[in-house]
Amino acid sequence: MPGVVATLVTVICGAILADRLILQAEWWQVNRTVTHAPRPPLADLGPPPGPVTLSWQLSTPVADSELPAYDRVAYTIMDGELVVVSGHGLTVRDARTGRERWHYYRGQWSLLGWARTGHVVVAYLERTGHRGNRLMVGLDAVSGTLLWRQRGDVPAATERTTLRWPAGGGVVIVTEDGRHTLYGRAAATGRRVWSKRLAHGCLLPEAVPYGSSASDSVAAFGLDCGARDRTLALDPRTGRTLFTTNAAHPAVSVSGDVTAVFDGTGLHAYDRGGREFLVRRGEDVCREMCPAVVTGGHLLIAYDLARGPENGTETRRLESIDIGSGGLSWRRDMSGYTALSVSGGLVYGLRSRLADPLLPAGIDVIDPATGAGTTVPAPLVTRPGLDGVRPWLAAGGGLLYVAVPTARPRPFGGARLVALRGGIRGSGPPELAGVPAREWPEACSLLTKHDLPRGYAAEPTTAHVEGLRLRVGCTYRLRHQKRRASDGPEREAAAVSVTVQWVAADASTASALFWAARDTQNGVRDPVKAGDAAYGLGVPSGTVMMRVDRTIVTVTSGIPSMASGLANLVAARLRAAP
Repeated sequence: MPGVVATLVTVICGAILADRLILQAEWWQVNRTVTHAPRPPLADLGPPPGPVTLSWQLSTPVADSELPAYDRVAYTIMDGELVVVSGHGLTVRDARTGRERWHYYRGQWSLLGWARTGHVVVAYLERTGHRGNRLMVGLDAVSGTLLWRQRGDVPAATERTTLRWPAGGGVVIVTEDGRHTLYGRAAATGRRVWSKRLAHGCLLPEAVPYGSSASDSVAAFGLDCGARDRTLALDPRTGRTLFTTNAAHPAVSVSGDVTAVFDGTGLHAYDRGGREFLVRRGEDVCREMCPAVVTGGHLLIAYDLARGPENGTETRRLESIDIGSGGLSWRRDMSGYTALSVSGGLVYGLRSRLADPLLPAGIDVIDPATGAGTTVPAPLVTRPGLDGVRPWLAAGGGLLYVAVPTARPRPFGGARLVALRGGIRGSGPPELAGVPAREWPEACSLLTKHDLPRGYAAEPTTAHVEGLRLRVGCTYRLRHQKRRASDGPEREAAAVSVTVQWVAADASTASALFWAARDTQNGVRDPVKAGDAAYGLGVPSGTVMMRVDRTIVTVTSGIPSMASGLANLVAARLRAAP
């Protein structure tokens, strides 16, 4: 009997040692580098108002894990370094050049959360196929040095689209399996410095659509409390409650000392003491959460107004609100922002499009004191419906960093980040990247009635870019279609359209934008022989997108076999133009 016990003890101890020395060992699981190079400086300064051009770019594929909801890419700027987060791990790059400084990857584990505060990045990982096997590591953001490891804790309310969770004032906020208690851990050591039991009946969600992430003085959480959900704001350094407010299924966002809450019925903003200084009613005011930044004692927040009763279209607005008084300083209507950032006394806003139907995204450079601004195109393309990275914007060192989702690389897509610097102004307006409007071809001149079967008539369409009016589109319909537009889809299918989506300053810039557009398309077909480069869209390919020198044009036909032939006619006219 003693021999059996001894054998059993030996087996148990061997299993424990094997787990610690092999299964949990760093030496075979971790691919990690560190750096001893000095930290590169990065001034609090973005590019000046005016055209921008590409400095460098980076493509990051979306990782494939057993938890698709957590397959995301995210970014942050820390003291001259760009932190790139994906399910694969952390990569930290020199923000001026894009060159890698250090990385932390862990084989057979997925990175499912991250936080940052001070000079520390904290990563949360779970072992593939074993969600109960989890690890939290603190890393020095400058060198990549491992500061601490801890098993057992989970992030406090991870933001679904960025994987980020709240941290601030040198403390990262975590919880345990029951999610009834918040804990503060010193980011530099991993030591627990405070704990806070939530109100009876309240739970911390595992993941939220929007979460607190951008303040050293405030962390905010939307709590599940049964019939009466609430928002809790606390000081991340001490865990002290700053205020609570009732809100059903709240999405929260923190910027500076301001907490914004969207509860599905309206948008509310609170200062650090819990005083509500802004209310905007409406269930469509925010799409999950309204972009916002704080600068100079003002909250700049972008939101949607109610749809107009006449045509049902939305009006989007950017407002500057004095935090102390709650008074409106200025407002401007615009086409909508997907991200805002402030640097060097200027506010930068990212638009999903410069104007419909033009190809580039748009960037506004705004004076926060007056609301006056300049709109310029960005050399990238955004498409609705793509996932993988939330559109992101940051500035520093004279550069502007922009990230958007892409459909490539297959099969899970990825994120494209571009670092932009000030560009050549040119002789034309900055809204057109310095290209004079007279150099844009009129779309209705690119096909004539002789190029189409008898009976087609042209209808021009225009694009409006900050006061500029361009005839960029032309739709050709059979004359009886114009008279009887309700005759059904069979007749409408014969329509032909030509759209000039961009004219760049040179062929090289146009080529970069053309291929960036292709990377956002899910339905790209085989290349088409037209122009300098072309590809088909859809099944069958009734649309051809092509580049001819510095012009990007889309040709669409309800009869797929016509599209490539018409594209070649359009290309010939563009080449023949003076």
